[in-house]
Amino acid sequence: MRISYNWLKNYIDFNLDPEELSGILTDCGLEVEGLEKVESVKGGLQGIVIGKVLTAEKHPNADKLSITTVDIGKDEPLRIVCGAPNVGAGQKVPVATVGTTLYMGDKSLEIKKAKIRGEKSEGMICAEDELGLGTSHEGIMVLDEEANIGTPAREYFEITEDYVYEIGLTPNRADAASHLGVARDLVAVLNHIQNTTHYSLKRPDVSKFKVDNDKRHIGIEVENPEACPRYTGITLSDIEVKESPRWLKNRLNAIGVRPINNIVDVTNYVLFELGQPLHAFDADKIKGEKVIIKTLADQTKFVTLDEVERKLTDKDLMICDTENGMCIAGVFGGIHSGVTENTRNIFLESAYFSPNYIRKTAKHHGLQTDASFRFERGTDPNITKYALKRAILLLQEVAGGEVTSNIVDVYPRKIDAWEVDLSYKNTDRLIGKVIDRKTIKKILHDLEINITEETAEGLKLSIPPFKVDVTREADVIEEILRVYGYNNIDYSGQMRSSLSFTPKPDAEKLQNLISDQLTANGFYEVMNNSLSNSKYIENSRKFEAANNIEMLNPISSDLDIMRQGLLFGMLESIAYNMNRKNEDLKFYEFGRSYQKNDKPANDPLSRYHESTQLALALTGKKHVESWASKEEAVDIYTLKAHLHNILEKLGLAGNDLSLEENSGGDFNMGLSYQYQNKTFAFLGKVDKKLLHAFDIKQDVFYAEINWDTLLELTARTEVQYREIPKYPAVRRDLALLVAKEIQFADIERIALKTERKILKSVRLFDVYEGRNIEEGKKSYAVSFMLQDPLRTLTDKIIDKTMKRLLQAFERELNAGIR
Repeated sequence: MRISYNWLKNYIDFNLDPEELSGILTDCGLEVEGLEKVESVKGGLQGIVIGKVLTAEKHPNADKLSITTVDIGKDEPLRIVCGAPNVGAGQKVPVATVGTTLYMGDKSLEIKKAKIRGEKSEGMICAEDELGLGTSHEGIMVLDEEANIGTPAREYFEITEDYVYEIGLTPNRADAASHLGVARDLVAVLNHIQNTTHYSLKRPDVSKFKVDNDKRHIGIEVENPEACPRYTGITLSDIEVKESPRWLKNRLNAIGVRPINNIVDVTNYVLFELGQPLHAFDADKIKGEKVIIKTLADQTKFVTLDEVERKLTDKDLMICDTENGMCIAGVFGGIHSGVTENTRNIFLESAYFSPNYIRKTAKHHGLQTDASFRFERGTDPNITKYALKRAILLLQEVAGGEVTSNIVDVYPRKIDAWEVDLSYKNTDRLIGKVIDRKTIKKILHDLEINITEETAEGLKLSIPPFKVDVTREADVIEEILRVYGYNNIDYSGQMRSSLSFTPKPDAEKLQNLISDQLTANGFYEVMNNSLSNSKYIENSRKFEAANNIEMLNPISSDLDIMRQGLLFGMLESIAYNMNRKNEDLKFYEFGRSYQKNDKPANDPLSRYHESTQLALALTGKKHVESWASKEEAVDIYTLKAHLHNILEKLGLAGNDLSLEENSGGDFNMGLSYQYQNKTFAFLGKVDKKLLHAFDIKQDVFYAEINWDTLLELTARTEVQYREIPKYPAVRRDLALLVAKEIQFADIERIALKTERKILKSVRLFDVYEGRNIEEGKKSYAVSFMLQDPLRTLTDKIIDKTMKRLLQAFERELNAGIR
């Protein structure tokens, strides 16, 4: 949210420089994320002066150019080549001198001495678009005769300076979503800081508002009072739609709002001034002279101001006439009922809409407007009439017209202030400091929270409806504390702690351990959103749409479910990096996945399941391109090695670990991992169809580990320490002829089961299929490391062991020696 320093001064008298004010705003909970100096015209017209054209003659070498001499109040006139068709002697004009920078939209131009078609030019006579004062480029800007030669254009055009704060408004501070709301906080803070009652809130005066007649009465009917508790309207006739005056455009431009016309600009002005959204309808387009607030049938088509046809839901609140919808209430106007340059009569709306309705509609249609931003968080239901009066007075000032109806106010059930009891004891306990009771009462008074009753123990308070989020005693204490100042709370140097038992294994410690290991191996950690796009599930063969946990109020249509796994977020991260020419990627992520099932259960929560996952992803080349190494792409074995390193680190690589081929789903080839017959991980090559959906054009290898299961398995594993063996290890190799479907994991499992004492490791170092190998067979070259920690192995023991291993392979795998 952007707040103007100059604009703020309309509602509170203060003498603080912008930087000092920035610190005060942040300290009271309105965090200033940025402070920017702005000018009503970009560049402030620095270097531009008022000059008088003394002579204007045709350029000898160009038909469309003129050579002029211009007096700018210096000793010698400037010689300037000008291409404008309307330049002439005697004119008062704006002149950009040498060294001046002109800003035209996003482009800039520095004025330099130059030769144009052989003639010297020492400046530039400017058109209004070149100065940023308009859009016309038909010719130079000719000023009034009264303009004084040599006057800086900055003074002549009354260029103003302002400072704009970018405030990170938290969702609970809807009361501060306007200049008046910020000023209210400043009143309380400055009175407290300076220990005074000097500061007070100056509200815009609406005492001059009056109704001229009631000849253009437009009725109002609210069919859905739950969605629209209050709706207020009035008619203004015989207006003139035109460009806004400079002061109004400057105000809006300063906070980044584009001026449109005087009618729309006034409604925007009041929105940012008071926090109350308004909407102006062309009264002549309201059929039946009646406004009806209701919902329409599901899938009703409606064209909004951006010329997009949208399909409404039966929960979208609409502002209608007797025949058609005119506006999506509190969110976006319709294309056929808005104000145009031909509008002469308007119906002005000021309403209070239910935040729930507006939030659902805005999210469903993917619309975020300044009005919906405020209605979603909650506006002040008791300010609608005041805002109408304020807007009418401003409209009459800039557009003329007369008020041709009484204010029609449909407010069947008034929203009253709510009561909250404040205990001094609880206030002291939560704040951690005893604050003087007079200070508390003064802060509450400045925040417009009324004290209805006072006792020695505390206060009974009446909370105004614009304090949407202040509903409990703790909320009131927070209001007191942020004005009193968090920095004013003393803290003790004493530290108190208690002993706590940490269960083993320590999940956080192990996660950090594996994170460090992966980072050391060149991986980057990514953190993706727990919300995902349901369309990903539709394109997946691994996940089922029936297991989706859908969001009731999705923040966008792209984030409408909880993620079932980390795969899609990882692919988004890969696609994002590849689009920025980062194609060699090693990513890992610790995150939670969420699923539900449709099995009937007594406890509804038991249908929902969430678990922590560790995902790894590789794509691109193994190493950075270098003359010293061969370019080699990552493959499934690269990923498998990293996964095995993790298991070894956690003590899970051993006889109890088994692998099984598990292709299909979203993977072309894959492996699943079991430990003690419990599946805990899988890895594979991502299917190309899925990669195509993310516009990824190179292979991606992905592994996902159920971290919760892995921790459970780790808890069962005892780490044992042994001294380094004194006696040497012996290697023996076998070339085994086996059936094609036999995997190395089968050989390893049988070997470790057969010889548990001296067999330390089994490795595959060659695979051969082809000539001299019978069909349906393949050759595995396998090495066996044997070692006895108590003695040197003899040939007799080694041969006996190898014979037993070979017999086991023949018996269980029908293997033979090649």
